[in-house]
Amino acid sequence: MSGSGYEQPALPLYLTEVGRAFGDYGLYLAARPLLSRLPAGDGHPVLVLPGLMADDMSTVTLRRTLRRLGYRVHGWRLGRNIGPTAECVEGMAQRISDLSDRYGRPISLVGQSLGGIFARDLARKTPDSVRQVITLGSPFALQRDDQTRAHKVFERYSHLHVERRVLPLETESTPLPVPSTSIYSHQDGIVPWQACLDRLSPTAENVAVYASHLGMAHHPAVIYAVADRLAQREGTWRPFRTPLALRPCFPRPDVPEPSWAAAAAA
Repeated sequence: MSGSGYEQPALPLYLTEVGRAFGDYGLYLAARPLLSRLPAGDGHPVLVLPGLMADDMSTVTLRRTLRRLGYRVHGWRLGRNIGPTAECVEGMAQRISDLSDRYGRPISLVGQSLGGIFARDLARKTPDSVRQVITLGSPFALQRDDQTRAHKVFERYSHLHVERRVLPLETESTPLPVPSTSIYSHQDGIVPWQACLDRLSPTAENVAVYASHLGMAHHPAVIYAVADRLAQREGTWRPFRTPLALRPCFPRPDVPEPSWAAAAAA
């Protein structure tokens, strides 16, 4: 691929998103008896941010699973995500501050789609308060608005936004100051998977799954990867390694070209 040569997901993928998201939930129900084998958590706080036009209900399955594993899991409590409104920007900053004061330890951020872009922003603004960032289908490396099928919905509320984002995102010209994992799918019908690829570094990685965009927060492979990432001891980080038995669930991740980063810095 070239830095801006990819286009929005194919129409068949887009039109089948809802149906495939229900299918992903069916996979979750089938795998639910195995979730008890996920690594136990250490009790550290986790903040989960929803995607565009979604609210905390969209991440309830993921949050309940992580809570059962022993984490102190929280939703964002800001209603429907319609973009960087004043309520959203101020509310997320206050949420990070409140949770940091409450627990006295760094917070892991898990964000789906636009929520993941917000999570990366929060990590840049408050690195001392963030333990790691995990994004689910988050197109932080978009080059053009027309590369995502969610652009028109996002623009519908742009008159309420207090932050104007010009693509490519200038913030993405530098690596995150905390460990990061980008989970993405070639079957994503909303955003191009290429835009979800982070530049590889000793503390940044990409994890590929077979999932719809809307179903990522309850797809069992995604839940496994998130639980694996969160289970690492504080102050340590290693790349994701797929267990032999689960390799069919995790295709080999793609290696991003550096051109998008260069464009962001230009």
